[in-house]
Amino acid sequence: MRFAAIDDHRDQYPLQIMCRSLQVSSSGYHTWRTRPPSNRIKEEQHLLQLIEKIHIGSRTTYGSPRVHAVLSGLNDVSCSIQRTARLMRKHGIRAKTKKKFKATTNSKHTFPVAENVLARNFSPEAPNKAWAGDITYLWTREGWLYLAVVIDLFSRKVVGWAMEDTLSRELAMKALRMAISSREPDAGLVSHSDRGSQYASNDYQELLRLYGAICSMSRKGNCWDNSVVESFFGTLKQEHVFFCDYGTREEARNSVFEWIEGWYNVKRLHSTLGNCSPDEYERAASGVA
Repeated sequence: MRFAAIDDHRDQYPLQIMCRSLQVSSSGYHTWRTRPPSNRIKEEQHLLQLIEKIHIGSRTTYGSPRVHAVLSGLNDVSCSIQRTARLMRKHGIRAKTKKKFKATTNSKHTFPVAENVLARNFSPEAPNKAWAGDITYLWTREGWLYLAVVIDLFSRKVVGWAMEDTLSRELAMKALRMAISSREPDAGLVSHSDRGSQYASNDYQELLRLYGAICSMSRKGNCWDNSVVESFFGTLKQEHVFFCDYGTREEARNSVFEWIEGWYNVKRLHSTLGNCSPDEYERAASGVA
């Protein structure tokens, strides 16, 4: 009987030892266990749910600054950036990134090159005053797919893009034609690029002249002269492409198209634009709600 009594109370011994070690009573421990969560804990649980929703909605690409920017725009939500960062760090919520690099510029050609008219003026006063273009590569199991883009420097919006199997002047021209067709810029637009043969070619230069655009090119070996497009390519790859395994070029085309037109232009917050998307920034500048 004595041993049976010990067995009956065996489960209570670890609790009693813990309470003695912490110098608290067992009744106080049970009171703490059954006490409802405090208002602060409830608030943090609510904030965490919002943070997780925003992070997932960003395709897991937002860090604490952009997550906080979205939180700040919600009604009845008050949360500092420090608190946002602490909650994200505590619960392992972080922006996904991967880094790789490969140069695509071929400036060893005999075509004339233009002066750097843009001179790093990456903040024009209105849309369709200054564009910047460049080409990058995307790997698929079928081989390389090349992407050319044209970005309006006013809003950082991708206004023209094209993808081809080969790195050619026609690739750059397709992206420029798309931008001209969709935006219909006035004469005097500054069109900036690097010194690559695609942009220096006679055909590309003739297309610029046809629409009254002024050609501008980066100085030799100076990637900072076209840093806006370089930054865009970095964002595209680090937040999207490097997490994809493209079986075909067509799969890559569809994926990049959806990322540009369904995410980057319309939803992704841009720190340079005061945490607006390119489309939101242009609407605000034009006075359209």
